[in-house]
Amino acid sequence: MTILHIDSSARTQGSVTRDLTTDIVAKLGGDVIRRDLIEALPQITESWVNANFTPADDRDAAQRDTLALSDSLVDELKAADIIVIGTPVYNFGIPAALKAWVDLVARAGLTFKYSETGPVGLLEGKRAIIAVATGGTAVGSEIDFATGHLKHVLGFIGIHDVEVIAADRVMAQGEEAVKDAKAEIERLAA
Repeated sequence: MTILHIDSSARTQGSVTRDLTTDIVAKLGGDVIRRDLIEALPQITESWVNANFTPADDRDAAQRDTLALSDSLVDELKAADIIVIGTPVYNFGIPAALKAWVDLVARAGLTFKYSETGPVGLLEGKRAIIAVATGGTAVGSEIDFATGHLKHVLGFIGIHDVEVIAADRVMAQGEEAVKDAKAEIERLAA
């Protein structure tokens, strides 16, 4: 089993989500591909869009270079059986670093395709676990734009088996929220 372990918290020390993803990966076991988004990913640019929409066989060297990181991120997703994503909720949504990752992996022809009935995800048969921490937003509430967004994006690329482990409202509930999330991790099955 191969796990793609993604962390998106801006904090390297004292991050609840980094702690949770580490516990999840340890609980599941297997080979791990590590992607830490603390190092910012590039934003989508006009050059990237033009390269992406140029047929692969027609791309020049500069276009291939422009897409190289995106291709690598897609390859990581394809290689993984389970994707473990750690995300705090920043201002009701996902961090910009995680949004950049989404933009770089949601690629027509690679992770989804268009059909007569609409988009079809190409990464079927994978599982995702999202470890989320919030200061005051209740996960699943009408103001939680992070978990719904990630579930939708993952489903869009074909990953429908998605579980959320939440340490929500940490500022209000304190260590109890983290303790509850860790109890959920103990119930995970590989």
